[in-house]
Formats: sequence, C-alpha cells, structure tokens
Amino acid sequence: VIDFVQAYLKPGSPLYAGVEQARADCETLLKACRAAGIPIVHTNVAFQKGGRDGGVFFRKVPALACFEAGADPELGRFGDGLEPAPGETVITKQYASAFFGTSLASTLTALGVDTLLIAGVSTSGCVRATGVDACQHGFIPVIVREAVGDRAAGPHEANLFDLQAKYAEVADLATVQRYLGSLRRAGA
Repeated sequence: VIDFVQAYLKPGSPLYAGVEQARADCETLLKACRAAGIPIVHTNVAFQKGGRDGGVFFRKVPALACFEAGADPELGRFGDGLEPAPGETVITKQYASAFFGTSLASTLTALGVDTLLIAGVSTSGCVRATGVDACQHGFIPVIVREAVGDRAAGPHEANLFDLQAKYAEVADLATVQRYLGSLRRAGA
C-alpha cells in the first residue's frame, strides 16, 4: 500500500488528490489481503528538515515539504481504515519508488514473495515508479486498478496503460478478490 496517508486524502492539504473512491477500494483490498494471510507492506514518506535527503524530487515538488520533520504530523498519518496492523511492515521512503534506497526488495525476498499487489497514490508517480522497479527487481507487479488513484484522469489512465503494456499486470479489484479468496479456501 503506497503512501495512502492523510496528505493525499485531506482536502486543503498541498498534496490532496481527491482519491476517496480509490481509498475505499484500497481498504476493501487490504481486508481481503489480511483475510488471505499474505504479507502486507505499507509505505510512507519522511524527510529531514530542509529536505536534503529528498534531492531533486523534494525540490521539484514543493508540496512534499508537508513530510519534513517538524511539519504537521497529521498529514503523515495513514488514512482511516488503511493503518498498518500489528506485524505489517512499514517502509519509509524519500523518493517515488518504494524500492529506491529502502529494504523493500530484501524484505520481500526474505518472505519468499514473488508477486506484488500494488495499491496507493499516485498512479503517475509513486505507483508507477514502484511498479517499474518491482519488475526490474524480478518481482511480478500487479496494479489493482480501483485501488490506485491520481489527481487527474488523463495521467492515471495513461500510466495504467503504459504499466500494463510494459512492466506490470493491471487487474480489477473483483479479480484480485477472487484470487485472494481462493488462497483462503486452499489454506495457503
């Protein structure tokens, strides 16, 4: 679950994305994943004061200052219903991809994971970067269409199209729920 924090969900936030339906669908996906007993990883973003650890990304997107040390901690809080449960991993990142500069690849490898169900925000940014890097790290990325969102429909759809064409599978929530339900029935 990529960056589904209040900064993207709270109207008036500099990063507000208007992705309420994607948030609700991600909550549905998260419940199905937990019921299936698969490993769950959440990401968030945090920068040191001044954003030095964010490089060009931090400079290009001034709204990321809401994740600086000392900024409003409410904006970094996970969305209601999307909070990590005990035992779920939280990866804190400074760049778009959940893989870049983090322990995500080694964590997934240690867990024996080969396929990722990807949800979160934003489709044209962190979701895309994570999907591409998942492919480049040898994982099979599956983007859950209804559980990802972006500020505008054009970039959202263009990136889903491109991810499907080159790097990932894009699957609808109902298909993923059926698959997760089969894991529960099989006792996997």
